[in-house]
Amino acid sequence: MTMTPPPPPPTSNDLSARRRSGVRPGLILGSAFTLVAAWLLLVTTPGSHAEERDFRAAVACPTPHDARSGSDCLRTVPAVIDRTEKVTRSKTASYWLYITEADGTATRTRVNGSPREHPGATAGENFEATYWRGQIRYVDLASGRHHTNADPRRSYRIPLTLGLGLGLYGAAFLAGAAAMVRAMRRSVKAHSWQAGLTITGGTVLAAFGALAPWLTDSIAETLQLTGLATVVVLALCALAVPFLRRRDRGGDDTIALRPSVLTEERCFPGLIMGEVPYASGAGYLIAGPGLLATTPDPTGVFHRKPVPRTLTPLRLRPPYLTDPAGRPDYDGRAVVLECEDNGVPVLVVTRKKDAPAVLGALGPVPAE
Repeated sequence: MTMTPPPPPPTSNDLSARRRSGVRPGLILGSAFTLVAAWLLLVTTPGSHAEERDFRAAVACPTPHDARSGSDCLRTVPAVIDRTEKVTRSKTASYWLYITEADGTATRTRVNGSPREHPGATAGENFEATYWRGQIRYVDLASGRHHTNADPRRSYRIPLTLGLGLGLYGAAFLAGAAAMVRAMRRSVKAHSWQAGLTITGGTVLAAFGALAPWLTDSIAETLQLTGLATVVVLALCALAVPFLRRRDRGGDDTIALRPSVLTEERCFPGLIMGEVPYASGAGYLIAGPGLLATTPDPTGVFHRKPVPRTLTPLRLRPPYLTDPAGRPDYDGRAVVLECEDNGVPVLVVTRKKDAPAVLGALGPVPAE
């Protein structure tokens, strides 16, 4: 019986293609998010802010003619409440106010809160509604003035939130892709700490940028607060760099995990790769006392293919660019158990949290 030789290592062209495929999603997502953010920050947000300024500067219409011409003045009309209706499928409490104006015009407007919280918001009550640019912007009930959902004040917050969040998140993807390209020239690891640190810091900053508009009262204050947060995040990332670099220069990227003590079978995502008869891309592994098997069944019941006891684990490591094509990533949580079976190299790929079960089924990695 002749032994099947191991597959040839990837060529430089293969590695270049894998590097491009690993970087391309970050470039695409980062570019898309950045373009959308640019539109929101440069077009939508300034437009909403300009509308707010116009509304705050508006005065009462001087003549009935001006009031009905649709100009920027405030038109206040007497009206009577016909009924109220609670708005469903809304995160914040609000209700519809159905009204009839003095000239017989029937319409409705949406007010935040609850009719029970607003005395005078009951059928038959008289009140005043104020229009601006064709929409009711606020109503004067017996309980006071209440702005409607058409209130343009601070309406810039929503596009500013989306713009800052998407923009910073997109910038994190672009910076992460650049860091990944640089790291891949020096290491065969599929995931570098440089890219991970960049994306993590960018994600934290994006979350803060999305929150900043709601913590401030103007666009200028929002940008100042976001700038301060950027300095803090960059400082924390800079402090983390020496530690991560020192750990990466250890020379050995072996992952140390204790085998699980298995008392029953477990089924979880994973596959076996190599020139062996039991290699399978079925998608799931079964680990139990003295048993490791592959199966396409997530319940682990059908089409089980046991692994022979000749499979010996060697070491557990992170994914490499040199791994065979088709190796799963499991959303960045994959680890690779290097094994051999009578001299034939075999890879067992699974999630890091499930690797102890694999080691428990095959036996511990031998000590150096």
